[in-house]
Amino acid sequence: MTVFLPMVTAWLDGEVPNSASIWGWRCFQLGLFLLPSSALLGGLLLFPALILGSLGRARPFWRDPWNAPLLLAGSLMVVGCFRSYSGVLAWAGLANWIPFFWGFWGFQPYLALRQSRRRCSLWLVAGSVPVVVTGLGQLWLGWQGPWQLFGGLIIWFVSAGGRPEGRLSGLFDYANIASAWLAMVWPLVLAALVQPGLNRTRRGVVLTLATSVVLSLVLTESRNGWGALVLAVPLVLGPPSWPWLLPLLALALLPVLVAVVPGLPPALQDPARTLVPEGVWARLSDAQYAGERALASTRLSQWGLAMQLIAERPWFGWGAAAFSVIYPLRAGKWHGHAHNLPLELAISHGVPVALLVVGLVLVLLVVSLRRGLSTLFDRAWWTAVLVLVVLHATDLPFFDSRLNIAGWILLAGLRSGIANYKDIDR
Repeated sequence: MTVFLPMVTAWLDGEVPNSASIWGWRCFQLGLFLLPSSALLGGLLLFPALILGSLGRARPFWRDPWNAPLLLAGSLMVVGCFRSYSGVLAWAGLANWIPFFWGFWGFQPYLALRQSRRRCSLWLVAGSVPVVVTGLGQLWLGWQGPWQLFGGLIIWFVSAGGRPEGRLSGLFDYANIASAWLAMVWPLVLAALVQPGLNRTRRGVVLTLATSVVLSLVLTESRNGWGALVLAVPLVLGPPSWPWLLPLLALALLPVLVAVVPGLPPALQDPARTLVPEGVWARLSDAQYAGERALASTRLSQWGLAMQLIAERPWFGWGAAAFSVIYPLRAGKWHGHAHNLPLELAISHGVPVALLVVGLVLVLLVVSLRRGLSTLFDRAWWTAVLVLVVLHATDLPFFDSRLNIAGWILLAGLRSGIANYKDIDR
């Protein structure tokens, strides 16, 4: 043990950015590794890393221009809570945002170098192994929780057969959330697989993991996850691959498109549906819901009512969780959120807040792209952020704290990539 501990410490101390404290860097890496398994365990390590990453900075939070939209948005959120429809829920809802505004700034020292972002990518990949293993175990081996640690302080509610039934959910509460995590990690896994310099053994290990992640993502039966699986490949491999990769992807996806587009002649569609697995084309075309899905259950109904609510209170919104209270009263069916992040933000906190937060994310993506993504892991990091942005157009996986934390860490990495080194150096 006395020999092993210094070896682990020396390994954790590798590639530490000059802007980061050594203890913060150790906690940050281990926190990333534990985060997919437990928000509590990951948070217990990431929180001290956040404090250490905030101390002694050359530029305080309020002097960084990239934080200005978050400062203003946070202030408007607090003001809106005093006149909210949802009462105490509005104040509780601030926990989904304001601490992460701090994290966006406080985690940047650990992501200042390309090498540190690459290492953090690999920690997220390695930490996702339990998600894959438990997900495949629940579907193929009938594994079932709850499993507990520390006297019930940490509980994993793993459902035999998945949740919903037949869909992989692993350590997450629902298949769509597991899909969002795996879709976010997939670009990083792909980068780890195709990176040069791996020997045969290491590449074999990474290939096994990549195959397992793809299989798990498919088994979540999430249409968003399936789309992210395809979207990430050309973005991570980069423009040099496009002349041969894009035609190949188009050719592979053509039978799927023919199988799901309504109104095509049976002479075209029937062969395509023979070629494409029924579970895929039925899921993509919503065939399993034909004639039985109420209008109030659809995204269009939720978005339509969301627009009405925004028009009624555009400036400060209704308060966090107000949609889950109002939607049943007006549509007769319960839904916890609006299934679209800009709409949810505008309902809860007003249009100005939605524009500030969403605008910051989009500008980060655009500026990062314009600055150039010359390395493999920079492209993978950027793609992981884009995947999360796309997922939040039709769902809200950020309500899972693990995805929320990981998302803001990824955004902090984009900011670090844009910044001059002295901007975040201590």
